Formats: sequence, C-alpha cells, structure tokens
Amino acid sequence: MPFLIKGKKNRQNVVFQRRAMAEQVPSSSPSFSNNLPYRNRETPQSGFVVEDFSGSEDTDSQDDFVVSTGPRSTFEISAATAYASMIPDLFKTLPPLKDNLGTQTSRIQDKTIQECLPFLAGEKSELRYNDHGIPHLDKNRHIAFLHNALKKLPAAYVAADASRPWMFYWSLAGLSILGEDISGYRDKLISTMSHLAPTYAILLSLIMVGGEAALDVIDRKSMWKWLGALKQPDGGFQMSVGGEADVRGAYCAAVIISLLNLPLDLPRDSPAWSEKGATLLTNLPEYVARCISGKPDAEAHGAYAFCALACLCLIGEPHVIIPLYLDVPRLISWLSARQYAPEGGFAGRTNKLVDGCYSHWVGGCWPLVEACIEGLTLSNREDEDQTNLEKSSGPDGDLYSREGLIRYILCCCQDTSFFSKSDAYHTCYVLAGLSSAQHKWHFDTKISKMSSLGGLISAYQWSAESVMKETQAYDEEDRVNTIHPVFVYPKELRRRHESTLH
Repeated sequence: MPFLIKGKKNRQNVVFQRRAMAEQVPSSSPSFSNNLPYRNRETPQSGFVVEDFSGSEDTDSQDDFVVSTGPRSTFEISAATAYASMIPDLFKTLPPLKDNLGTQTSRIQDKTIQECLPFLAGEKSELRYNDHGIPHLDKNRHIAFLHNALKKLPAAYVAADASRPWMFYWSLAGLSILGEDISGYRDKLISTMSHLAPTYAILLSLIMVGGEAALDVIDRKSMWKWLGALKQPDGGFQMSVGGEADVRGAYCAAVIISLLNLPLDLPRDSPAWSEKGATLLTNLPEYVARCISGKPDAEAHGAYAFCALACLCLIGEPHVIIPLYLDVPRLISWLSARQYAPEGGFAGRTNKLVDGCYSHWVGGCWPLVEACIEGLTLSNREDEDQTNLEKSSGPDGDLYSREGLIRYILCCCQDTSFFSKSDAYHTCYVLAGLSSAQHKWHFDTKISKMSSLGGLISAYQWSAESVMKETQAYDEEDRVNTIHPVFVYPKELRRRHESTLH
C-alpha cells in the first residue's frame, strides 16, 4: 500500500505484518501483574515495529519500509488502523506504574483496561475512525434511543415508577445536548413532586420543553413552604419530609431556589426557623463543606463532589466561596486521581472502575474548579480589565485531560456489542461530560451575586466558549451543544420571577 510520507519526495511501500498475540507474557517473577494476559507489555511508541530497508539491494526509486507486528501473515492494513499511529501512547498502552499486589479490585481494573484498549487503540474495524483514531459520535442512533426512552417502557421499569421525572430529564437533556427539538413533549410532562431529586429533574424538564414560561405551572409559594419543611438546623436539606439528608438535597434545593427565585426567608413552621433570622441558606455552605461524600465525613465520591461544588457556586462566586469552604489543592489532587490512563475516563471513588456517568459527575467538577482558579488569578492581577472574561485564558493549560475523556467517551461509551447496554441515565451524563470537555466556561465576576430584587443569581453569570486546540482530536461534526455547568441544563437561562410571593 503506497503512503506519501511527509518530508519524503518519493512514495513509500509500507507492509504490515500481524503479530501473534501471546496468551501470557513470560516472566521470571510469579507476581500477578506479570502473569496477566496483556496484549503486549512493552508496546512500541506507535504500536508497530518499523524496519528500515534503505540498504536493500532493491534499487527502485521507492524506499521500502516494513512495519512488522509479528511473523508470517502479511496484510494491507485498513485506513482506520493506520490512523492508530496518531493515537498518543498514553491512551493505547498499559499504565507505566502498576502495583504488583493482586487483589479483586486490581484484577477487575486489569480486565477493564483489556476491554477498553482495542477501542482506544483504533483496532475495531467495525468503527469509523477519524484521522486521530477516534470514532465519530453516532448522533442519529443516540437521538433515536433517547426518543424511544420517552415512550412506553418495558414492564421491568415498574419498580422505577417513582423515578419517571428523572427518565424525562435524562432523555430530554440528552436530546437537547444533541440539538433536537423537544418542545413536542411539553403536554406529556406530568409529575407529582414530593421528593427533592425528581422535583429538580421535573423543573429542568419543564424548562427544556416549554422555556421558562413553563415554570408558571409551579405553585411557588407551596414550593417555598415545602423547602422550609425540608430545611434542617445543621444547614442541610432532607430529600423528603422525614427522609434522609445529604448533599444531594443541598444541591437540589439550591437549584430550585435559584430557578424559581424563591425568597430566602424561612417559613415560621420550618424546623430550622429561629428568631435570629435564619434563612434557607443559613449554615448551608458549612454543611456542604463536610460533604464531598453522601453525608458529612464519609468517603469522598465523585457525584457528591459535584453536588457540593455546584451548590456552593449557586450560593456565591466560585473564586470566593470554594476556597472559603474547601481545601482546593487537596480537592484538585483527589479529582485528578479519578481520571485513569489508558482509559481516559473517570472513576467515582478511589480503587473503583471508570464509568461513563462520571464523565459528568467528576468531569463536571472541573469547570467549577477552573472558574475558581481563573477568578483568583484575575482578582490578583492589578489593573486587569475584566470586562470581557470570554477572552481571558485564565491559568495556562487544562487541569485534566480533555482529550483523554473525549477518547474514552467516543471510543468506549457508544454501546458497542462488547459493553453493557445503554440507558437514558448514562447516555445523558456521558453526553454532558462530552459537552463539558468540548467547551470552556467562564464566570463573570463583574455581576453582583444578589439581584436588586433579592435571591440568587450566581448561576446566571456563566458564559461558554468552544475549546479550540491547534490539533483537535475529534471532528467538528462531533461537537455537541453546551450544558450549563451548575444546572446541568443545555440552554442559557434568563430569570423571570421576582423573589416575592403573592
């Protein structure tokens, strides 16, 4: 097969030879890691062995190179596999560091790497790769799947009947990210709101199908009284009256307060009411500061970390409130450790596997942390013109590998026959993570966090720009719509309601 090699006047004949895949790698050590059936523990840089036959007796004007991947069989490699040479080693070779202690967790992790590598290394002939070894986003198939998820569900879903608002939200959010018109679902959106989580979901779903005018169907006074009943003296919120209290409740309550522009005063019958003038926000950031986990002082978890960060960013400006209540360097260290190589995706906890949903739950933490650091950087610059934050680059470089996450999503999360079947939950949050990786969000520090009418407006101070790299691994046709970094909603919102009740 002739290839025109850059910098050479003549064409090169490239022959690829298949390398036999060893079932086991010989080792002088009985350690678990050395006995794994890895494809090739010492993979060369490009995944191929290149032999230069420039000294050959062949005097033809063309120089011959043999790219050998093993003895005997020879074949002309497809264009898709040839693109594998464009894939960075980080995403197609084994981790450079590995603990030799074999445990159940490490064995499952090794199996996960083995499952992901063929997809990440561009070896799946049934996938259509771009010039950087990344499959295209199969938008039409994902759109059809999400529309189907809004139809009558199989009988097995009866156990999740109380979660129907979430199914609406996941499907509608995913369709919006993909640019679909979802206004036709407005009349079908009916729910009983008695729990904070589905209430959050149904409010965002109403906005997605009918715009903010759809929120007119909400009884804001009843919602305010209900939130007052959920507010706890320690600052948190119960998920339902008499139910559990965790950081999910804090985040969902803050979203509802902001979306509906509810008054911050507490109803007198609230468990948290006091003559000292407690509000819906009293002790809330202090509560959240102990909750990068399901409940105070428990194991850190990616989804709860997002809820905590997003809640703080609803209450105040990221560069002010996040350093005030969280240890930012330790948070960055912990979040960084959640992204694995070669997979490129995120895990929710220490020693857990990558999962597509954490593309949002952990990936969505980074825009908030980056806005915190950008705000600190700008506030420390004297005579800095902050009137156009969209043009500010903030800190140099990214805090996580955007390319790694995008490769993981497009290579491993598009429901191939190898991996688990899709569902609306993972589809929504994988697409949200893809959107976050493709866009850069800025927080405008020039707008006051409190409007003249009262209430929270921090969520309305964000603006986005597309991340444009000199060498972009994915094609523009695979770019998706922006997703709000705090509301997790695919459109910019404009607040309508005054914070008074009638």
